[in-house]
Amino acid sequence: MENSENMTTLSQVMERLKERGVHREFRMNENCEMKFENSDKNYQPSDLTIMKTYRFEGDSNPDDSAVLYLVKDTSGNMGMIIDSYGADSNYPGQEFDKFLRDIPVDETEDYNY
Repeated sequence: MENSENMTTLSQVMERLKERGVHREFRMNENCEMKFENSDKNYQPSDLTIMKTYRFEGDSNPDDSAVLYLVKDTSGNMGMIIDSYGADSNYPGQEFDKFLRDIPVDETEDYNY
């Protein structure tokens, strides 16, 4: 297994997660409802747990900054929440930020890359 110094890009971490069966995303829709890709379930922060947080910073442009949250729901489904951070976010308004802050965090060593 590669160590964390070698896993420096968003695409590398996403590929490693895909190899471990994590390839779907949780996304907030225009109605501020958090949904799991290809699902109709509307999640609340208490339905999810952040298992790992990966931050990526662009070498020359702060606009290249992103964060990937590895998330598990109460049914055991694993997925990702991906967002740019800094001055801009993928999601407008404060609802997404509040939702993220309210998700319990239980970081695990199992996904250290």
